[in-house]
Formats: sequence, structure tokens, C-alpha cells
Amino acid sequence: MGKSSNFIGQPLFNQLIKLISRQKIQEIAQKGGYNRYVKRFDGYSHLVTLLFAVFSRYDSLREIVLGLMSEANKLSHLGLLQLVSRSTLSDANNRRSHVFFEKIYTSLYERYRGVLSDSQVVRKWEKALYIIDSTTITLFSNILKGAGRHPKHGKKKGGIKCHTVLKAIEQVPCLVRFTAAAVHDHFMLKILNLPMGSFVAMDRAYIDYKYMQLMTEKCITYVTKMKSNLKYRLISSVCRVQPRGLVEVIISTVEFEKGDMRHKARMIEYWREGCKRSQTLLTNNFELDYEEIIEIYERRWQIELLFKQLKQNFQLRYFYGESVNAIKTQIWTTLIANLLLTLVKRRVKRKWSFSGLATVIRQTLMHYINMWAFLEEPEKTWVEINQLYKHKPPELQLSIF
Repeated sequence: MGKSSNFIGQPLFNQLIKLISRQKIQEIAQKGGYNRYVKRFDGYSHLVTLLFAVFSRYDSLREIVLGLMSEANKLSHLGLLQLVSRSTLSDANNRRSHVFFEKIYTSLYERYRGVLSDSQVVRKWEKALYIIDSTTITLFSNILKGAGRHPKHGKKKGGIKCHTVLKAIEQVPCLVRFTAAAVHDHFMLKILNLPMGSFVAMDRAYIDYKYMQLMTEKCITYVTKMKSNLKYRLISSVCRVQPRGLVEVIISTVEFEKGDMRHKARMIEYWREGCKRSQTLLTNNFELDYEEIIEIYERRWQIELLFKQLKQNFQLRYFYGESVNAIKTQIWTTLIANLLLTLVKRRVKRKWSFSGLATVIRQTLMHYINMWAFLEEPEKTWVEINQLYKHKPPELQLSIF
């Protein structure tokens, strides 16, 4: 029987990493001096090795080395000239700065952001919508300060918090910062620099009158959930009632005061069918219809789905090192892998779920198949085999016993 029509002379993993410019990686490594301490194991080899581990969902350095060893005859296709040892990989994770991988992610994002953007959006605010939130990754040892109280036995797990800014039409992070888990989400507002005319959906943890007023002055619209203990002065209020006599929405104009600073905002309290309690949103936009304000806040769920996607499809429970640098390096590599799969998902016409695509990539990572043709029509080879067997049944080998 002949070869599959999806057969190609390069492993699928090699086709995937070709989306990353090797020349750009070498340029970043040379300018930043990131090959200074681990010269024999350069930045490109380090990135490819960690991506191989992340896509394969390996738990430890031992699994990574054994996995590479089992595919030793294919490593030359990936540009790996030698098999890395556990000690070399461990040293690289500790010594090569995580900033190297951050810059690779940033360069990839800038290169492909046009492809990642959804061109089907129509409304103005959809194109300019950013979502801010954070997620905490629990660590087994107390490397970074964890949140919460110390347990009775005195041993406390550490935690790293990923503060993330997501552009809604791209569905990948455009800005990520790492802190200890105990750092408040408010930290992100200090470094946030959004273009004029942007829209921001955020949780109530980010409520700060000073930065809310700065957003208003920069013509940036924010939408957040109202805290129950906020004190304000009511300026005006309008109530909309359904034909059945039930209150649908209460739209109020309020003013917050803190010292010499005053901030005017729009408060929207609404009820959904089937929900016993109302939801209250806060925004500085007085022009959009209240239904659009509600929709902007509900879009915040996209970032929660992103965090779920990262934690379910990649290995973020076990880390390949116990230093802060090694942990950040692995998370940046995971973000690079997530961006690559998102890019593949956008380019392929066939509708794949992200988890389904991640599973297929993991199972065929080192197979010699055409990635694009296979993802467009994965059942094509099976159909060809069935058609062949219809005309010529498979020959069965007789048993000698």
C-alpha cells in the first residue's frame, strides 16, 4: 500500500515552530546577551525543547529528556544538534532570563496580531475592547508569597499571579505581568497604558477613583461591577419597567468623592430572567445604550475562558524548576504555545475546538504529516484506506499454530 496523501518529509512539530522566525530568536538572544551563561545550549534550542515539553504535557525534566531521546532520529529536523541532558536543561531554566521568552512572545504577537484579529466585528467598541483580570497558579513550595492565611502546620504553598490584558477580538494576551499571589489586582492599573478611545471591561477588584478619573480624562471607557460598600452621591435616576410591572433596569448618575477628587459615573442596576438578585455595573460612558454596557461587561468572560484554556490544555501544575526564573520561563513558553495553536486554529478553515486541536497536535507532534492538510481533512487517509480495501481486501497472515 502506498504512503498517505498527508505524508510530508518534516515532522508536524517542525512545521509548527517554523511559524517562529529563527533569525528573530537569534537576534533577540544576541542583543540581550541571553546565551552568555549557557553557550552550548543556545536560546533557539532551549525554546524548541521547552515547546516540545509543553505540547507533549511532560511533567518533569526526566520525561523531557526521555521524550527527546525516543525521537533522536528526528531532532535534526528541528534544528537540535545534540541531545540535552537534565543538568544542562535545569541550568538553562535557572540562568537564561525569562525576559528572553517574553520578548519572543511579544515579537510573535506583533507579527501575527493582524491574523489573530476577528474581522467580522462591526460595532466600534468591539474593535477597541480590552479585558483585564488575573489568575493565580499555586506552587508546591513557598517560592513566591501565597495568598491567604498560614495553615496550622506552618508550611504554606507559594503562588504566582498572572496579571493579563486581553484584546477581545484577538483572544490572546497582549500584556502579561507576573507577581507574587499576595499582590492585589490593583497593581495592573499602574502600568496600564491603553490608547485613547479604548473600552475596558474589568472586575470590581480594579475599582480606584483616581485611575477611573484618569481613564475618563483620556477618553477611555471602563465597565466594571459595583462594590456594595461604595459611598456615593445620587444625582439622578431613571427606572424602566416591563409591561408586566416588573422593574427591568435602574439607570442612575452618581458622584464619588475622595479628598479633593470627584468622579462622576453611570450606575446600571439590572435584572435577568431567572435570577433572583440584581447586578449593578459602573461605567463612565453616558452615551451607549445600557444593553451594550451590559454586553461589554459580559465579554469579560472571555478572559476567564482563556485562563481555563491554558490550565486545561497545558501543563501548569508541575514545573521544570523551583526558581522564580524557571517558573516564569515555563509560563512564557506556555503562552507562546497557546499563541501558536490559536494562530493555527484561525488559519484552518475546519472548525476545531481548542482542546481538540491541542490533543491532535500532541498525538501527532513528531509524525511526518502535512499539518495544514491533515487538520483540514483528518479523516482523508482513513477514507482512502476504505476505498482501497473495497477493491482489494487486506491479506491476512495465517497462523503457524
